[in-house]
Amino acid sequence: MAGVSTQENGDGDPRRAIELLWGVPGPPRRGPKPKLATADVVRAAVALADADGIEAVTIRRVAEQLGVSPMSLYTYVPGRAELLDLMIDHAHGELATIEDGLGWRAALTAIAEDQWALFHRHPWLLQVTTSRSALGPHSFAKYEQELCAIDGIGLGDVEMDAVVSLVTGLVRTTARSSLDNARLVRATGLTDAQWWERAGPVLAGIPAADAAHFPISSRVGQAAGEAHNAAENPAYTFRFGLARVLDGIEALVTTRAAERPPAS
Repeated sequence: MAGVSTQENGDGDPRRAIELLWGVPGPPRRGPKPKLATADVVRAAVALADADGIEAVTIRRVAEQLGVSPMSLYTYVPGRAELLDLMIDHAHGELATIEDGLGWRAALTAIAEDQWALFHRHPWLLQVTTSRSALGPHSFAKYEQELCAIDGIGLGDVEMDAVVSLVTGLVRTTARSSLDNARLVRATGLTDAQWWERAGPVLAGIPAADAAHFPISSRVGQAAGEAHNAAENPAYTFRFGLARVLDGIEALVTTRAAERPPAS
């Protein structure tokens, strides 16, 4: 996913995008009743992005998928930027509702695992700039659920927002690595193990690359490679990193509890 140009999510008409996200009807139109609904356009765009990547999502391509003219598509969405907002919010609607009664660690773990799976179902989500969030109902519900997982554990509001950003940022980074690795295997036709079978003998013939010159990296790299049968294992890194992040949050919660004055 790295290297994909920044998409125009958030660069369109914010008013109309928000109205579309929340189902606010636009001005009345004359003429025959529309053949499609905005939801039909969004589903077609998501299917196209899933199959061919986000760059394939153009008004023309989506119109072709729906069997209508590109100009008629503007009846439903004013442009590509607004369509991207609708696609992101649609995808966020797939996230599960976390069951009540889980502790905060279990809840955050379930949320992170669900988002990891979502990125693997819809890799294009990692190609869309999200610094300006899609301000739709599913995206609001996503953030609300993330905050609910840690509400009342002793953190301030700003700390809660930072915790959510930390966890979701870890998911995005490791999912991107996982998808990049999968794409590389598809492009080269070689797994990591097969690639090392070819590269290892060449490297062994170069004296300057001998393990004696790089003893620690050689030892650790060999151990990791044997454990994962690959140069890296993003799924392992995701779950290892998530556990360490949760450990850090737990330490912060403990610190905050110690700082509170005793009840009178």
